[in-house]
Amino acid sequence: MGQEIDSLKKTPLYNLHVELGGKVVPFAGYAMPVSFPMGVMQEHLHTRAKAGLFDVSHMGQVGLGGSGSVAEALETLVPGNIKGLKPGKMRYTQFTTQAGGIIDDLMVTRLNDEAGDERFFLVVNGARKEVDFAHMRTNLPGSVKFTPFDERALLALQGPKAASCLSVLLPECQNMGFMTMAEMEHEKFGKVWVSRSGYTGEDGFEISLPSDMAEEFARTLLDQSDVEMIGLGARDSLRLEAGLCLYGHDIDETTTPVQADLVWSISKRRREQGGFPGDKEVLAELGGGAKVKRVGILPEGRRPAREHTEILSVDGAPLGEITSGGFGPTTQTPVAMGYVKTEFAEAGTALMLNIRGKHHPAKVVSLPFVPHNYHRKKKV
Repeated sequence: MGQEIDSLKKTPLYNLHVELGGKVVPFAGYAMPVSFPMGVMQEHLHTRAKAGLFDVSHMGQVGLGGSGSVAEALETLVPGNIKGLKPGKMRYTQFTTQAGGIIDDLMVTRLNDEAGDERFFLVVNGARKEVDFAHMRTNLPGSVKFTPFDERALLALQGPKAASCLSVLLPECQNMGFMTMAEMEHEKFGKVWVSRSGYTGEDGFEISLPSDMAEEFARTLLDQSDVEMIGLGARDSLRLEAGLCLYGHDIDETTTPVQADLVWSISKRRREQGGFPGDKEVLAELGGGAKVKRVGILPEGRRPAREHTEILSVDGAPLGEITSGGFGPTTQTPVAMGYVKTEFAEAGTALMLNIRGKHHPAKVVSLPFVPHNYHRKKKV
């Protein structure tokens, strides 16, 4: 394992992870901590109660800019409403194939225009960033300037105490609303880009900053008693309880946004006008043509249903399979997501799960398993 870890890419916080006793494993080509001495269960519960600090520097960060309509160009690759984004606002969307499958899911933020140029900041999945970068370079017009931010780290601070803890360093973060981003200048840490977003279902922030400043920034946050370093294990259980998709498991090039129950991310204008790869397939499914759908599944009893567990009707007919599953530390029950035939996707539908050759009862439930706790500013 030592030689394998040595051959992997390291994030700017790698030495800190080792110092803190992190259990380092290969992930998306990087040496990443799956857990710390606190353990996955307690890391998960700590994030739900206080504030968890995650190293997500393996993710891809890239800027798009140009004097033409960058938003219009980006809309030829995604079904999201990019032209409608106002500066400082961010949106979740997907790169789609010509068949409507999902190449990757990503966050798109519109920054303030600079010298007349439209500017966007994108964050893509670590395991897909090379695919995504090649896709954009190939399919965006030459007028769009493509700038990977390889020298920037990305941290996530998540949980109900995230705002009060981050405000020690960046007081203005307290005034931000969910799905907004601000460019801040810190006297020590330089240009810091902060979004109020995350992957846990909790209030929280993602912080992009120069790589050489990341360790000191993280240590300053960890000096606070409410902040603990959290690994990939708890990140996965948190996002599962929040009903959020994991690329390569719940979504991939064989699933469409409609099948994945991501219709909410496609605006009315894009549904009416199309203009993105796979629009005919996706719009046909919006009209009722999707044969399968991602759903929440609650197994009875205490036995978790893991990925690839077969989903059956109560009569034993095959319906689909689990794509994400485990034990929910917050719910104290097994929780899972998977794809079933659309006619079995209604909440309350009884199912059976084939776990190690034995059939276990379960039912379809509405997502998320744990209510989202996002910070939404009240409209005046």
